[in-house]
Amino acid sequence: MRASDRAYRVLLDEIQSGVLAPGAVLAEVEQSVRLGVSRTPLREALGRLLADGLVVQPSPRLTVVSDIDAGDIRELFEVRRALEETAARLAARGVDAELFAALAGEFARTDAAADPDAYYALIARFDAAIDAAVANDYLTAALRNVRTHLLRVRRLARENPERLAASVAEHRVIAGAIGEGDGDLAAHATHVHLHNALTSILASLEGTP
Repeated sequence: MRASDRAYRVLLDEIQSGVLAPGAVLAEVEQSVRLGVSRTPLREALGRLLADGLVVQPSPRLTVVSDIDAGDIRELFEVRRALEETAARLAARGVDAELFAALAGEFARTDAAADPDAYYALIARFDAAIDAAVANDYLTAALRNVRTHLLRVRRLARENPERLAASVAEHRVIAGAIGEGDGDLAAHATHVHLHNALTSILASLEGTP
């Protein structure tokens, strides 16, 4: 793996996980030493993070982890809703019925509150299955960018066992609808899921029980 790729992956994970919080300064010399790379590959990594929107550069020599607030999250979900509803509808047209039926079964058996990491891993497999069914490189590239930011938002929000259980049920309906080739139901169920997810995330950030 190239040094710039390695530095990018480490910094990306640290930003998404919250290790590098919004406002954290990424000084070139310090980060080069910490990551064990020279300044040229580090700059390449920072350039990719800048393109992702995960860092900002108030000046050429200053790189800072970008802030994210309720307004940013709402805007992210506006884009996410348009992309994911379209993807769900398209996936139902060229569907691998057995695969999505199996995924619906996995969601039905999942206890997300007991093992959130396993649940998010299942969601990642579900997303990958939708991407493959859609078979549209432009759409899946846009979805990847949204998911990059979504991981960060998820870490900022407080885990809510009731919301996790509801999310599991919502994903089961989406997967089942895609498996049955019902694009309208898949898109509608995705809309409901994203509405509920956004409401929960904003309530969490605002400290609402």
